[in-house]
Amino acid sequence: MTQIPSRAEIVVIGGGVIGASVAYHLAHLGRTDVLLLEQGSLSCGTTWHAAGLVGQLRASEAGTRLVQYSTDLYSRLEAETGLGTGYRVCGGLTVARTAERMVALRRTAASAAAYDLDCELLTPEQARERYPLIRVDDLVGAIWLPGDGKANPTDLTQALAKGARQLGVRIAEQVRVTGVLTRDGRAAGVRTDHDDVEADVVVNCAGQWARAVGAMAGVNVPLHSAEHFYVVTEPVEGVHRDLPVLRDPDGYTYVKEEVGGLLVGGFEPAAKPWVSPDSIPYPFEFALLDEDWEHFEVLMESAVHRLPVLAETGIRKFYNGPESFTPDNQFVIGEAPELPGFFVGAGFNSVGIATAGGAGRALAEWVVEGRPTLDLIGADIRRFSPLAGNDAWLRERVVEMLGLHYAVPWPNREPETGRPQRLSPLHDRIVAQGAVLGTRNHWERANVFAPQGDSPAIDYSWERPTWVDWCVAEQRATREAVAVFDQTSFSKYVVVGADAESALQWICTADVAVPVGRTVYTGMLNEGGTYESDVTVTRTGEREFLVVSSAATTVRDLDWMRRHVPVGVDASVVDVTSAYAVLGVMGPRSADLLSTVSDDPFDDGSFPFGTSREVRLGSALVRATRITYVGELGWELYVPTELAAGVYDELFRAGADLGIRAAGYYAIEAMRLEKGYRAFGRELTTETGPVAAGLTFACKLATDVDFLGRTAVEAARAVTPPRRVVSFVVGDPTAYPWGGELVLRDGRPVGQVTSAAWGATVGAGVGLALVGDRQAGEATGEWVRTGEWTVDVAGDRHPLTVGLRPPLDPHGLRLGRAASDTHFGSFSDH
Repeated sequence: MTQIPSRAEIVVIGGGVIGASVAYHLAHLGRTDVLLLEQGSLSCGTTWHAAGLVGQLRASEAGTRLVQYSTDLYSRLEAETGLGTGYRVCGGLTVARTAERMVALRRTAASAAAYDLDCELLTPEQARERYPLIRVDDLVGAIWLPGDGKANPTDLTQALAKGARQLGVRIAEQVRVTGVLTRDGRAAGVRTDHDDVEADVVVNCAGQWARAVGAMAGVNVPLHSAEHFYVVTEPVEGVHRDLPVLRDPDGYTYVKEEVGGLLVGGFEPAAKPWVSPDSIPYPFEFALLDEDWEHFEVLMESAVHRLPVLAETGIRKFYNGPESFTPDNQFVIGEAPELPGFFVGAGFNSVGIATAGGAGRALAEWVVEGRPTLDLIGADIRRFSPLAGNDAWLRERVVEMLGLHYAVPWPNREPETGRPQRLSPLHDRIVAQGAVLGTRNHWERANVFAPQGDSPAIDYSWERPTWVDWCVAEQRATREAVAVFDQTSFSKYVVVGADAESALQWICTADVAVPVGRTVYTGMLNEGGTYESDVTVTRTGEREFLVVSSAATTVRDLDWMRRHVPVGVDASVVDVTSAYAVLGVMGPRSADLLSTVSDDPFDDGSFPFGTSREVRLGSALVRATRITYVGELGWELYVPTELAAGVYDELFRAGADLGIRAAGYYAIEAMRLEKGYRAFGRELTTETGPVAAGLTFACKLATDVDFLGRTAVEAARAVTPPRRVVSFVVGDPTAYPWGGELVLRDGRPVGQVTSAAWGATVGAGVGLALVGDRQAGEATGEWVRTGEWTVDVAGDRHPLTVGLRPPLDPHGLRLGRAASDTHFGSFSDH
């Protein structure tokens, strides 16, 4: 019988490539009292049948860094451990059958330049030179990534495990975890089919079993298994060890060399989900599912079309191995909000081999440092609400998400499955007005409104889509008259208690010791002085504050605030998101509209910027806060849910003669970029602080009041930041940036667009970018103001006007008297 210790500092559950990597990196960080538990044998779950592709370029800088580290690790692991990993750099070729795909590949090539990766655009004929077996008569072009490679998943796992053992990590196979122990609200160890093991930290790397393991701890891990198919052929003449990895995304397929033959797999448009996570049979060791040639047919036909030699090549083996997929195609990493001390690294959506080295290091660093060491917001487990834990919903969503792996990556693509879930009380009204709906954190929201007679649907395009004209009309209504936005999906929290003020003073960068009825914009930082959130805080009473944040960050914000209320402080954080609808009433005629339906005054003198108070609107009592995210005079109305429909109807009845218009989130995005307003998750991340973001004025550095991250902010303020957020306007009004584009200064790559849209007031593409002088290692104000700036939009370079101040109304004059002294009116220029 396997012997296991009764205690370890850290227990890692799962002996696949991710668990082995976490254990390996914990040991290299000096945490050697680690026990890795595997219910079968190392790599026996889903790792062993992975295709083993290692493609370096990912959709984000952080994701690309993870894989770049993986390739570095895999190339040196054999020398360290004496075990081969099968890692081999052979290059990667991705081909395009359509013009739309070629645009995506040109954007990919520009991203490679931003991340300092080698990438080359190829003609179809040049693609055939790299891969002589392919048919090219229907291709538009291709890209070549010479640094791409492949690895043997089982060998890689064994090498990582040996490297961990060499530093003292204990690995126990054939030990099944049956429960998670807790003590005083923290993870305290695991129960196994052998003995209990006490621990300070538990790390769930159980692959497709991670959801079931999470449930043992009361932790939501949203993933679901789907069947994933590939075949390995008999040997093919002309195939050699260094044959590049071939990806034909328009045909849903990938191909790599395998023992002289070809491994042919892919991501079919409609996936085949497997059993629910709590129904996976046990044992399931080195097991496969039944062959399904009918389901695989769409992939095989496409592969034969691209590689005609396959039509006369025998199949050696059909693999159908289940893998876990998440609702948004991003993996799951981080400390669970439900249980401190319980970490998760799972749901790698068929990129586990490529990501394992970097993700294992990132999760190990998170365990040791207590926070992520790079921007993992898009993969953070706290991005999911409890609704994402519904197995029926997951099963439906995963079918779509797996099928999108090789779809054209439209920047504003909306998922179609598992909807609707959360509906605003105004849902029926906005639908009747022509709302084109999107979804955020399960909320149905109006992205834009279609004119009467037009179909309320988004047309996806790299060029200017039809809906942009609809959005322009909404922007103009907001800038010239008045528009109403249904912003009910805002996250809303009440912080209450005798010490609510002191708790928020510690958590928030801005001074929230304000009179009742005042609203403050503030960041929330970690100890390293980078962003965990940005919110508005309204003092609603001596012992009570209303905190408002974005729709996507509810779980993250609640977890962060609750964890960082100082010990012994009397303050509670309560989620009241569903208690209130929110109506944004924005535009130069917003005060006129509100005065029409209320006897309360809304003039500058009576209701200055940053004021929040209860007012009567028609027969309802609502909270009106004078604030803006679009750069115009306006109010956010916080309306009890049951009163929202009546207030909405009253506003539109009264606004008929004022040019009132319903408007959506696409208009908000465009207008906030004209004003240079930052957004969490894009400009504000766990790698960006107030100095780089230009938001030090939202920090109480002029006071002696301490706040979390203050020391780091002061240190950053004493030097020039290596990168900083800048506003830009594209010189060519026909160019349409979406975000992610390469930014160049004097022809050299210096950064990327973080957010972009088409601004109706400036009449061009507008946005924000994170840039820095790579040679000097800093981004001075003078450097930003000088030089020749351009942006690469799918291979075409366009001139940019770049600045540290917003292109529209930099002094906040449109917001009303005294507003220019607030966050909403200026940005630092040091």
